[in-house]
Amino acid sequence: MIEAKALTRYFDRLLAVDNISFKVEPGCVLGFLGPNGAGKSTTMKMLTGFLAPSSGSAIINGHDIVSDSLQARRQIGYLPEGAPLYGEMTVLEFLDFIARARGFGGAEVRRKALAAADRLELAGVLQQTIETLSKGFKRRVGLAQAILHDPRVLILDEPTDGLDPNQKHHVRELIRSMSENRIIIVSTHILEEVDALCNRAMIIARGRVVADDTPAGLITRSRYHNAVTLKLGDLRAAASVLSKLPGVARVEISDDELTLFPHAQKQLLSAVTASIDKHGWAVDSIRLEEGRLDEVFRDITRGEPAHKEAA
Repeated sequence: MIEAKALTRYFDRLLAVDNISFKVEPGCVLGFLGPNGAGKSTTMKMLTGFLAPSSGSAIINGHDIVSDSLQARRQIGYLPEGAPLYGEMTVLEFLDFIARARGFGGAEVRRKALAAADRLELAGVLQQTIETLSKGFKRRVGLAQAILHDPRVLILDEPTDGLDPNQKHHVRELIRSMSENRIIIVSTHILEEVDALCNRAMIIARGRVVADDTPAGLITRSRYHNAVTLKLGDLRAAASVLSKLPGVARVEISDDELTLFPHAQKQLLSAVTASIDKHGWAVDSIRLEEGRLDEVFRDITRGEPAHKEAA
């Protein structure tokens, strides 16, 4: 288990992370969300021992990241933002180096390096120097070194940054396949990544946790949750009629569509379709809205300054 206890970090007088506490258990893929400068990367650096907290602590599988740092870090595979690599090394040389740094020896070094390369589909570039790789391949090399020692905890900062759609799909499938008995924390600004990967989402603003829920739970906070959107000939006439239905809180017309918003997440679809049948309207399309995570994210974080100054 990971347990963050009142993690706090100042940079001079700037409070970047403000008293954050949470627990994460195996099987959880936790998505860290937040605007730029919200404290996501700083929190992850403290969890991995890369950056010491100003106060507070974190426990990684029973090991305190401050007082028992080496044992705590042995539990972790870490992909930092930017994934700094040794550009003059070939991919295979670099992965061999990581295997030795992780304590492997003899034939196990090459076996671990090749297994990690195979999982990230790096066979075609093993003898290529890292500095000649594309951004996407560099990111995959960074992820390969993070999983090489089969860690029980994976902490990944923007793991699909720079990847093309096929590469993103492959990396997401890999993360999902590894998640059953591990803890995986993914920092991302890509909302679709949270929906695709995570079973828990935490939103950070001003260095504080402002929301902690499942992605589905966050989506239910959207004003579009259970809304009904339709296209038909006379939108204004339809809006006039449908706005009077029980449970309709508001109607909006935009982009040749009419959207009906419910009162208190009431179900509108059956009443709307019954009214359409009653009036004999020819409808081009109709859909029930699940909700919009980007709208929830904006509502929660809007107007929040990235940092605040210490008193």
